Amino acid sequence: MEVLQVKGVDKVYGTKDNSVQALKNVSFSVNQGEFIAIVGTSGSGKSTLLNLVGGLDVPTRGEIIIRKHNIASLKRKELTIFRRRNIGFVFQNYSLMPVLNVYDNVALPVTFDKGKHIDHAYIEDLLKELGLWEKRKSFPNELSGGQQQRVAMARALANKPAMILADEPTGNLDSRTTVEVMGLLKSSCKKYSQTILMVTHNEALAQSCDRILHIEDGMLLPEKVMKDGE
Repeated sequence: MEVLQVKGVDKVYGTKDNSVQALKNVSFSVNQGEFIAIVGTSGSGKSTLLNLVGGLDVPTRGEIIIRKHNIASLKRKELTIFRRRNIGFVFQNYSLMPVLNVYDNVALPVTFDKGKHIDHAYIEDLLKELGLWEKRKSFPNELSGGQQQRVAMARALANKPAMILADEPTGNLDSRTTVEVMGLLKSSCKKYSQTILMVTHNEALAQSCDRILHIEDGMLLPEKVMKDGE
Protein backbone atom coordinates (compact mmCIF):
# COMPACT_ATOMS: atom_id res chain seq x y z
CA MET A 1 0.00 0.00 0.00
CA GLU A 2 1.37 3.39 -1.00
CA VAL A 3 1.77 5.71 1.96
CA LEU A 4 3.58 8.52 0.12
CA GLN A 5 3.50 9.86 -3.45
CA VAL A 6 5.77 12.71 -4.54
CA LYS A 7 4.67 13.98 -7.97
CA GLY A 8 6.67 16.44 -10.10
CA VAL A 9 7.96 18.44 -7.15
CA ASP A 10 10.03 21.60 -7.70
CA LYS A 11 11.37 23.82 -4.92
CA VAL A 12 12.70 27.28 -5.74
CA TYR A 13 14.07 29.64 -3.09
CA GLY A 14 14.32 33.39 -3.71
CA THR A 15 13.05 35.32 -6.73
CA LYS A 16 14.25 36.19 -10.23
CA ASP A 17 18.04 36.79 -10.31
CA ASN A 18 18.46 35.51 -6.75
CA SER A 19 16.46 32.33 -7.24
CA VAL A 20 17.95 28.91 -6.48
CA GLN A 21 16.25 25.72 -7.63
CA ALA A 22 16.75 23.23 -4.80
CA LEU A 23 14.62 20.44 -6.35
CA LYS A 24 13.68 19.79 -9.99
CA ASN A 25 10.77 17.59 -11.03
CA VAL A 26 11.19 14.98 -8.27
CA SER A 27 8.74 12.04 -8.41
CA PHE A 28 8.67 8.76 -6.47
CA SER A 29 6.34 6.70 -4.30
CA VAL A 30 6.86 4.76 -1.09
CA ASN A 31 4.99 1.74 0.23
CA GLN A 32 4.02 1.23 3.85
CA GLY A 33 6.80 -0.47 5.83
CA GLU A 34 9.65 0.51 3.48
CA PHE A 35 12.94 1.81 4.91
CA ILE A 36 14.36 4.27 2.37
CA ALA A 37 17.69 6.07 2.39
CA ILE A 38 18.04 9.47 0.70
CA VAL A 39 21.65 10.13 -0.25
CA GLY A 40 23.51 12.87 -2.09
CA THR A 41 26.33 15.33 -1.66
CA SER A 42 26.00 18.35 0.62
CA GLY A 43 23.61 20.88 -0.92
CA SER A 44 22.07 18.32 -3.33
CA GLY A 45 18.55 18.89 -1.98
CA LYS A 46 18.05 15.86 0.26
CA SER A 47 17.17 17.80 3.44
CA THR A 48 14.90 20.10 1.37
CA LEU A 49 13.05 17.01 0.16
CA LEU A 50 12.66 15.69 3.71
CA ASN A 51 11.32 19.08 4.89
CA LEU A 52 8.77 19.13 2.05
CA VAL A 53 7.58 15.57 2.77
CA GLY A 54 7.35 16.51 6.45
CA GLY A 55 5.21 19.55 5.72
CA LEU A 56 7.84 21.88 7.21
CA ASP A 57 8.07 23.63 3.85
CA VAL A 58 5.81 23.92 0.77
CA PRO A 59 6.74 22.86 -2.79
CA THR A 60 6.87 25.55 -5.49
CA ARG A 61 5.22 23.08 -7.87
CA GLY A 62 3.94 19.51 -7.67
CA GLU A 63 2.09 17.37 -5.15
CA ILE A 64 3.04 15.50 -1.99
CA ILE A 65 0.35 12.99 -1.05
CA ILE A 66 0.48 11.22 2.32
CA ARG A 67 -2.29 8.78 3.20
CA LYS A 68 -4.33 10.21 0.28
CA HIS A 69 -4.00 13.81 1.56
CA ASN A 70 -2.26 16.37 -0.67
CA ILE A 71 -0.42 18.16 2.13
CA ALA A 72 0.46 21.21 0.01
CA SER A 73 -3.27 22.05 -0.20
CA LEU A 74 -3.90 21.90 3.57
CA LYS A 75 -4.35 25.13 5.52
CA ARG A 76 -1.64 25.86 8.07
CA LYS A 77 -3.67 24.69 11.09
CA GLU A 78 -4.85 21.54 9.26
CA LEU A 79 -1.27 20.82 8.23
CA THR A 80 0.00 21.19 11.81
CA ILE A 81 -2.57 18.65 13.06
CA PHE A 82 -1.98 16.30 10.10
CA ARG A 83 1.79 16.44 10.62
CA ARG A 84 1.49 15.75 14.33
CA ARG A 85 -0.71 12.72 13.73
CA ASN A 86 1.04 11.21 10.70
CA ILE A 87 4.72 12.12 10.77
CA GLY A 88 7.44 11.50 13.34
CA PHE A 89 10.74 13.40 13.12
CA VAL A 90 14.20 12.30 14.27
CA PHE A 91 16.92 14.94 13.95
CA GLN A 92 20.69 14.79 14.24
CA ASN A 93 20.69 17.07 17.30
CA TYR A 94 17.90 15.12 19.11
CA SER A 95 15.80 18.31 19.76
CA LEU A 96 14.69 17.12 23.21
CA MET A 97 13.10 19.48 25.76
CA PRO A 98 15.76 19.94 28.48
CA VAL A 99 13.19 20.70 31.21
CA LEU A 100 11.23 17.48 30.66
CA ASN A 101 12.23 14.00 31.78
CA VAL A 102 12.49 11.08 29.33
CA TYR A 103 8.89 9.93 29.77
CA ASP A 104 7.43 13.41 29.30
CA ASN A 105 9.65 14.09 26.26
CA VAL A 106 8.34 10.91 24.61
CA ALA A 107 4.70 11.67 25.48
CA LEU A 108 4.99 15.28 24.24
CA PRO A 109 3.55 14.85 20.70
CA VAL A 110 0.53 13.04 22.16
CA THR A 111 0.13 15.69 24.88
CA PHE A 112 0.04 18.39 22.19
CA ASP A 113 -2.65 16.50 20.32
CA LYS A 114 -5.72 17.16 22.46
CA GLY A 115 -7.74 14.75 20.31
CA LYS A 116 -5.60 11.81 21.39
CA HIS A 117 -5.63 9.94 24.66
CA ILE A 118 -2.11 9.09 25.89
CA ASP A 119 -1.60 5.35 25.55
CA HIS A 120 0.64 4.91 28.62
CA ALA A 121 1.00 1.16 28.03
CA TYR A 122 2.28 1.79 24.49
CA ILE A 123 4.79 4.40 25.71
CA GLU A 124 5.96 2.01 28.44
CA ASP A 125 6.43 -0.70 25.77
CA LEU A 126 8.38 1.72 23.56
CA LEU A 127 10.68 2.75 26.41
CA LYS A 128 11.28 -0.87 27.41
CA GLU A 129 11.92 -1.85 23.78
CA LEU A 130 14.48 0.96 23.47
CA GLY A 131 16.13 0.15 26.80
CA LEU A 132 15.01 3.45 28.38
CA TRP A 133 12.42 2.41 30.97
CA GLU A 134 14.93 2.66 33.85
CA LYS A 135 15.82 6.17 32.61
CA ARG A 136 12.23 7.42 32.31
CA LYS A 137 12.67 9.97 35.13
CA SER A 138 16.09 11.19 33.94
CA PHE A 139 16.58 14.49 32.09
CA PRO A 140 18.29 14.80 28.69
CA ASN A 141 21.50 16.26 30.19
CA GLU A 142 21.87 13.08 32.29
CA LEU A 143 21.91 10.83 29.21
CA SER A 144 24.56 9.82 26.68
CA GLY A 145 24.21 10.83 23.02
CA GLY A 146 22.98 7.37 22.08
CA GLN A 147 20.38 7.40 24.86
CA GLN A 148 19.18 10.86 23.79
CA GLN A 149 18.79 9.66 20.20
CA ARG A 150 16.78 6.67 21.43
CA VAL A 151 14.48 9.06 23.36
CA ALA A 152 14.07 11.06 20.14
CA MET A 153 13.13 7.84 18.31
CA ALA A 154 10.61 6.88 20.99
CA ARG A 155 9.09 10.37 20.75
CA ALA A 156 8.84 9.99 16.94
CA LEU A 157 6.97 6.69 17.41
CA ALA A 158 4.70 7.87 20.24
CA ASN A 159 1.89 8.99 17.93
CA LYS A 160 2.08 5.78 15.83
CA PRO A 161 2.70 7.91 12.71
CA ALA A 162 2.41 6.82 9.08
CA MET A 163 6.02 7.85 8.47
CA ILE A 164 9.21 8.62 10.31
CA LEU A 165 11.54 11.16 8.74
CA ALA A 166 15.10 10.92 10.02
CA ASP A 167 17.66 13.60 9.07
CA GLU A 168 21.19 12.25 9.63
CA PRO A 169 19.97 10.47 12.80
CA THR A 170 23.40 8.93 13.46
CA GLY A 171 25.45 12.01 12.48
CA ASN A 172 26.58 12.76 16.05
CA LEU A 173 27.01 9.16 17.21
CA ASP A 174 30.05 6.88 17.42
CA SER A 175 30.15 3.77 15.24
CA ARG A 176 28.92 1.35 17.93
CA THR A 177 25.93 3.55 18.82
CA THR A 178 25.25 4.12 15.10
CA VAL A 179 24.86 0.36 14.59
CA GLU A 180 22.56 0.21 17.63
CA VAL A 181 20.35 3.11 16.47
CA MET A 182 20.11 1.69 12.93
CA GLY A 183 19.09 -1.67 14.42
CA LEU A 184 16.38 0.05 16.45
CA LEU A 185 15.08 1.97 13.41
CA LYS A 186 14.91 -1.28 11.45
CA SER A 187 13.18 -3.21 14.21
CA SER A 188 10.59 -0.45 14.72
CA CYS A 189 10.07 -0.41 10.94
CA LYS A 190 9.19 -4.13 11.10
CA LYS A 191 7.40 -4.26 14.46
CA TYR A 192 5.15 -1.23 13.93
CA SER A 193 5.02 -1.45 10.10
CA GLN A 194 6.63 2.00 10.05
CA THR A 195 7.70 3.71 6.87
CA ILE A 196 11.06 5.44 7.31
CA LEU A 197 12.78 7.99 5.09
CA MET A 198 16.33 8.63 6.26
CA VAL A 199 18.71 11.26 4.92
CA THR A 200 22.31 10.10 5.32
CA HIS A 201 25.71 10.76 3.79
CA ASN A 202 26.90 7.36 5.05
CA GLU A 203 26.89 5.01 2.05
CA ALA A 204 27.26 1.89 4.23
CA LEU A 205 24.12 2.79 6.21
CA ALA A 206 22.25 3.49 2.99
CA GLN A 207 23.17 0.05 1.61
CA SER A 208 21.41 -1.61 4.55
CA CYS A 209 18.05 0.04 3.68
CA ASP A 210 15.35 -1.39 1.39
CA ARG A 211 15.85 1.27 -1.28
CA ILE A 212 18.20 4.17 -1.97
CA LEU A 213 17.11 7.45 -3.53
CA HIS A 214 20.08 9.38 -4.95
CA ILE A 215 19.70 13.14 -5.33
CA GLU A 216 22.21 15.24 -7.26
CA ASP A 217 21.77 18.96 -8.05
CA GLY A 218 18.12 18.76 -6.97
CA MET A 219 17.27 15.88 -9.32
CA LEU A 220 16.44 12.29 -8.47
CA LEU A 221 18.74 9.85 -10.27
CA PRO A 222 17.25 6.63 -11.70
CA GLU A 223 17.07 3.94 -9.04
CA LYS A 224 19.34 0.94 -9.35
CA VAL A 225 17.58 -2.34 -8.70
CA MET A 226 19.56 -4.11 -5.98
CA LYS A 227 20.26 -7.75 -6.80
CA ASP A 228 20.42 -10.34 -4.05
CA GLY A 229 23.91 -10.49 -2.60
CA GLU A 230 24.91 -6.99 -3.74
